[in-house]
Amino acid sequence: MSPKDFTAGTPKRLEALFERIGYQFKDVELVQRALTHASYGDGRRNTVDNERLEFLGDRVLGLLTAKLLFDQTKTKEGIMATRLNALVRKETCARVAQRLDIGSALLMSNSEDKQGGRGKTSILGDACEALMAALYIDGGYSVVEKFYNEHWREELDNVLNQSEKDPKTQLQEFALSKKLAVPYYYVKERSGPDHKPNFIIGVKVEGIGEAFATGTSKKLAERRAAKSLLEQIEET
Repeated sequence: MSPKDFTAGTPKRLEALFERIGYQFKDVELVQRALTHASYGDGRRNTVDNERLEFLGDRVLGLLTAKLLFDQTKTKEGIMATRLNALVRKETCARVAQRLDIGSALLMSNSEDKQGGRGKTSILGDACEALMAALYIDGGYSVVEKFYNEHWREELDNVLNQSEKDPKTQLQEFALSKKLAVPYYYVKERSGPDHKPNFIIGVKVEGIGEAFATGTSKKLAERRAAKSLLEQIEET
């Protein structure tokens, strides 16, 4: 990116973004960099993109999420880890970016733009993290924390609701966050007539433990078994 790209004042696309995020950057060059995709400039050496800021933003996001979960929930470390993993995923960042219309403020190559780059999950997620790094550098921790608390609230509510409704998903995300194998479900016992069966289902996560539950369908018994194992995890 040439110097004039950064010194020509504040473009309208950025002014509109500043209004949406509720913060006026002092260093316009910094936020320009945060919104510059690697394709911009068609690979010229003097092009500065947002990859370094994305690296920092990923860590800032992790800290903010960990603090939020620590302050606002009373669950054990294992469940917090599962929820953190869901809140810092690229898909989550991309949804926040879409709500803020960050895509319209991005700089990218014409070819990437024509291929739908402004709507790609990976590009939006990276840009959102880079923007958080820019907020941290330009305004400090309190500024990026305010941004996070406002724009991640919906995501936190979704994670908490999903955790309550879908223990199988929660258990799988926990296992993945710990770099363990996915949960293994199996039928331990089946009884009753065909029109009214009863299942005992077991679920095992290597390195964590095993739990059993009953149900009139495999799906119901699996959910109950996953919930039972999650409760064991919370108690440890």
